[in-house]
Amino acid sequence: MARPKGYWVGQVDVNNPEAYKKYVAGNAVAFEKYGAKFLVRGGQYETPEGNCRSRLVVLEFESYEQARACYYSDEYQAVIGFRTENDVSEGDIAIVEGWDG
Repeated sequence: MARPKGYWVGQVDVNNPEAYKKYVAGNAVAFEKYGAKFLVRGGQYETPEGNCRSRLVVLEFESYEQARACYYSDEYQAVIGFRTENDVSEGDIAIVEGWDG
């Protein structure tokens, strides 16, 4: 029987595009360690209802537990600290359990 996957659903406003590149390079370490797979990373979109930030991101993990472990890992917390303390971007992230099919 298939197990549910874990997902990060993020909405981001980038305030400093150059510094954001450093955040992206840094988060790759945690994402590789925890098996994250990008399903959505920017790109064209529309918002027929409600409000969204300027950039949308969806990552898939093998499980909800893996998704949580990645977010709370030392590797990710180090780069999120850089991102938030230096006003590189603002965002909303939800960690969600779901099925891929």
